Amino acid sequence: MDDNSGSTAPCAGLRIGDAAPDFAARTTAGDIRLSDFRGRWLVLFSHPADFTPVCTSEFVALVRRSHEFDTRNCALMALSVDSLFSHFAWLRMIRDHFDVEVRFPIIEDPTMVIARGYGMVAPGDSDSAAVRTTFFIDPAGTIRAISCYPANVGRSIGEMLRTLDALQAVDDCAALAPADWQAGEPLLSQPLAALDDVYAAEAATEWFYRPGLRRGDK
Repeated sequence: MDDNSGSTAPCAGLRIGDAAPDFAARTTAGDIRLSDFRGRWLVLFSHPADFTPVCTSEFVALVRRSHEFDTRNCALMALSVDSLFSHFAWLRMIRDHFDVEVRFPIIEDPTMVIARGYGMVAPGDSDSAAVRTTFFIDPAGTIRAISCYPANVGRSIGEMLRTLDALQAVDDCAALAPADWQAGEPLLSQPLAALDDVYAAEAATEWFYRPGLRRGDK
């Protein structure tokens, strides 16, 4: 998929477990390809427009916690329909007013080819007003989680980090992350899959609800 192709990509409606479609794009950090990020985690997120209040608050918050993504071997990449020069002007305003520098790449997507290809906007939409979607992509290039917020509600940076922690933790030991799980807390083991084990369990829930597994356990 190429952001300068001028046609709607055929991969709208991506789901968890799909391969993240590759693309080439011009960004505030130079020309990039999505596949350049293989080997590390990537959070690809879209925002409706530059110079908007909610998006500005998100970018400031992300920069201030960007080191927390770095320590998790995770890169950040943003996307909007605005031009590269609009991005530059907005980032200059953010730096001058909030004293933070946005260094992660922001893609320009004026034709919305990438946004449509990722299902961030519907094929018939004429603008990106409803776009605030986040894709968590693993080092192999697989989409592992997707979140979507309306334009008037900002993301939780803490929840983005929690989701990333949970994805990495369950990969480490083929475990399950329970509700409200936080890094360092016990995980759940996979349910037992043999009838003899089910009948042999001392408690009725012991075969399927098995807390206590720690990250890195086998």
